[in-house]
Amino acid sequence: MAVSFKEEEFLSCCGSTRFAKDMVLASPFPSLEHAVSVARDVWFNIVDVNGWLQAFSAHPQIGHMHAPSQASHTSFQWSKGEQSTALATANGSSLQELSEWNALYKNKFGFVFLICASGRSTDEILAELKRRYTNRPIVEFEIAAQEQMKITELRLAKLFSSRENISTTTDKDSTIVAKKAEEDRINIIGGHVTAAPASSPGKSFQTASRTRPPITTHVLDISRGSPAAGIEVLLEVWQGTESRPAFGDADGGGWTVQGSSKTDLDGRSGQLLSIVDDVNPGIYRISFNTGKYNPKGFFPYVSIVFEIQESQKKQHFHVPLLLSPFSFSTYRGS
Repeated sequence: MAVSFKEEEFLSCCGSTRFAKDMVLASPFPSLEHAVSVARDVWFNIVDVNGWLQAFSAHPQIGHMHAPSQASHTSFQWSKGEQSTALATANGSSLQELSEWNALYKNKFGFVFLICASGRSTDEILAELKRRYTNRPIVEFEIAAQEQMKITELRLAKLFSSRENISTTTDKDSTIVAKKAEEDRINIIGGHVTAAPASSPGKSFQTASRTRPPITTHVLDISRGSPAAGIEVLLEVWQGTESRPAFGDADGGGWTVQGSSKTDLDGRSGQLLSIVDDVNPGIYRISFNTGKYNPKGFFPYVSIVFEIQESQKKQHFHVPLLLSPFSFSTYRGS
């Protein structure tokens, strides 16, 4: 059943009036998948720079839960929920440091530090703030826009879930919804400044050309509509006598463990590889202990096998798992 929302409801998802008006014009939406697709097109191709800044200004400063004048009641309540992990893990000194860095950030870039904070601790957010502070303004502006879109997608999912007449009966639709709602996409369009800025509070920065491991993953439980925490994750690479595992022999010998971890409260795995500029080309396998996570499910474990070509060794590979008790899917993220 197609669903329409009011302009103020879309403003709760993204504080740009142009975004909200265009989403109303594009309504009704037959599914969350369609709404997210339209939202991404509107945000990245129609909303202008002023609209981006308007949306940024609707967010409270991380760690300071005072509602901006532009924020709706719903938007502010969602922000509080998204920052709940950060606030629960904060103490007086970390909040003070976060406040100081927020001020430095806004003074440099002209807008509030924006990050999809769901499931992130204060220390994680502070570390990311410090890392991004070294960016050139044009780079940081793009990253902030990507973070805004991630927040918007999560809130669109909340908006749709609030309507009891939304059909979510098929595994296919649920998979697409989860994919669009939580995909971890940070598209950095330029390099990073490697020297510490003059306004840095007495600390030097060392920024590698790659800022995260070349292979990452996260797990979404689409039957619950939430990240899947505590799932054991194993990353392996094929180093058998043959150049690649034969079809039908994916579980044979020749796999070498590269790293292991467990998903956190946000469904993200820990570091599975070292942070290196060039990942070794080859065939990789990520396995998830889904049977332990859901003993009554159909899959005792799930393995995803993929190949990295020589020409792709500088790229990032985000290989998430979208899981329900009786289905799973994946996709190549960025």
